[in-house]
Amino acid sequence: MTTAAVLAILLPFAAAAVGLLGSRFPKGLRGGAADAAANRRAAWIAIVPTAISTLLTIWLAYSIRAGQAAGGGDWLSRFTGSAGTARVATASVTVDTGSAPISVGLLVDGLAATIAVLVTVVALAVQVYSVGYLRDDRRYPSYSAFISLFTSAMLLVVYAADLLVLYVGWEVMGLCSYLLIGHWWEDRANSRAAVKAFLVTRIGDVGFLFGVFVLGTAAGGFRIADVLAKLPELPPGTILAAALLLLAGVAGKSAQVPLHTWLPDAMAGPTPISALIHAATMVAAGIFVVARLYPVFLASGPALDVLAIMAALGMLGAALAALAQDDLKRVLAYSTISQLAYMAGALAAGSRDAAVFHLITHGAFKALLFLCAGAVIHAAGSNLMSVMGGLRRGLSVTFAAMTIGFAALAGIPPASGFFSKDEVLAAVERSLSAGHLAAPVALLLYGCALATVTVTGAYATRAWLRTFFGERALSGLPGTAAPEPVPSAAVPAPASEPVPSAAVHEAPPVMRWPIIILAVPALLLGLPGALHIHWGTAVLSIALALLGAGAVHAVWRADPRRDPARLLGPLRVPCERAFSVDALYRAVFVRPTLLLAYVVARADGRVVDGAVRGSGRTVTGLAGLVRRAQNGNAQLYVTGLLAGVLLLAVGAVMLG
Repeated sequence: MTTAAVLAILLPFAAAAVGLLGSRFPKGLRGGAADAAANRRAAWIAIVPTAISTLLTIWLAYSIRAGQAAGGGDWLSRFTGSAGTARVATASVTVDTGSAPISVGLLVDGLAATIAVLVTVVALAVQVYSVGYLRDDRRYPSYSAFISLFTSAMLLVVYAADLLVLYVGWEVMGLCSYLLIGHWWEDRANSRAAVKAFLVTRIGDVGFLFGVFVLGTAAGGFRIADVLAKLPELPPGTILAAALLLLAGVAGKSAQVPLHTWLPDAMAGPTPISALIHAATMVAAGIFVVARLYPVFLASGPALDVLAIMAALGMLGAALAALAQDDLKRVLAYSTISQLAYMAGALAAGSRDAAVFHLITHGAFKALLFLCAGAVIHAAGSNLMSVMGGLRRGLSVTFAAMTIGFAALAGIPPASGFFSKDEVLAAVERSLSAGHLAAPVALLLYGCALATVTVTGAYATRAWLRTFFGERALSGLPGTAAPEPVPSAAVPAPASEPVPSAAVHEAPPVMRWPIIILAVPALLLGLPGALHIHWGTAVLSIALALLGAGAVHAVWRADPRRDPARLLGPLRVPCERAFSVDALYRAVFVRPTLLLAYVVARADGRVVDGAVRGSGRTVTGLAGLVRRAQNGNAQLYVTGLLAGVLLLAVGAVMLG
């Protein structure tokens, strides 16, 4: 079992190394046929190891489940893998630092095995899908290699038995996200989005690293099992400080309030990257870490209140922002922030299993939605829903799959999202009467969760209607160029009109099959919860979702050519701007920082460098004076000598 976990991590890592160094080996030729051959080699190098890792993680999950079959726990804990006894791989290396030892080991338990299957299945689907999506991109070899490196890093986070090992994978994931968001770096907006994502997540990672240090030093070691075992002996203040610091990293990586602003801009990267990193895996890593270290947060008290407030603001605010966006990918980006906040809310309410359940189903249906969005963009030539419409006739497979995805997102049965959202809402409702949250915080969380159900139904229906129904507007609309490069192009495409309806067609099979395969778990993954529905909560949830969907449909039906977001009224502009949080951050943090940097640069140039240059000029001036006296003219020397003798003689006579 340990060997299988190690191989599952190392195979994508080896694929990344070989893909970066060997896709153009041995001649290193570029252009034309050489690029096509390199892309083919890179595809095989990326897909085969990822497929083997997928089989290994599935086997590990099956082995763990078989060992837990006779164990205790309810159906939900068995489904999420939290039931049963963890199996810990022995540390292969232990470094004695003089204080807290550092060990390298893997923790293979039900939770890790379940999340690892999600990671590898989505990664494999994205690798296959990308073969068609970036078919003619000359940088596809590096792109596929970075996906492999990300897959390895995410698996390291999932299987890590030590906090420092987990942190290594955590940081490598952030690096891969930066590199892949900026894949089309020729467009300055893309490179700026990559830098923004890197910097914002690094802000959270600083707190995360200090939280790791606080836990490790207080517990006398960084092994997760040792830290959790020592919790009863740790001072409450230490636990609270560690939990709050860890939440900073969770907010950054999982795009939660207040460090959520990077995720919508990260949609500048290729759409398959959004499906893997910014929907199903990396952004869920923060939720996974809270689940892995859940006893720390349960023992921290107020940290759960902080998490609940973050979740309440994030789920409703992001859902409202999604309702007003015109860019289909940004709708899904804000939706991701909102759904991750649901998971955070379940954790704050005291139900780790409900959060992990929703993490699993969300990974399936949101990856499906992003891949479907890529197929829609591939066909329409634009991200903007204002130039879409009527696409169901030419994209029948994508239409059916995306309908399943939107149903799961809105929580409409029998799609998987209905069952996991039911568990989340039931957990939040239980926190009103019995839980770890303060009463006002629990009430805020519950109210925002119910309101978000309505708004989610509204924005999912709006995106569905505007993409696939009505008629396409092919001219007269400003800003119809694709915000991201047209798929299979190596550089950003120039501004152009949308693709005519007659030219709309399904994506090639290599892109279509991953969509079809992901549609199956997006539809069926929640069925184990069919016998355990909380009927009161479920009926309320369906009614609220249908209320939002019905309101949008009524507004759209009245005038299909106009955006149903007009039902927001005066709130539409603030929602479209995501409540101007970015503008606030620019005013409060970015501009003062740039001003300070300008002042420091000017002080360095005028004062520090000025002093150095001034001293140099002074020495040069003095040297010039000395040089004038030592010019090699003998007559001048004799004249000076005689003048000096004369002055001495006159002085002697006058002074007696």
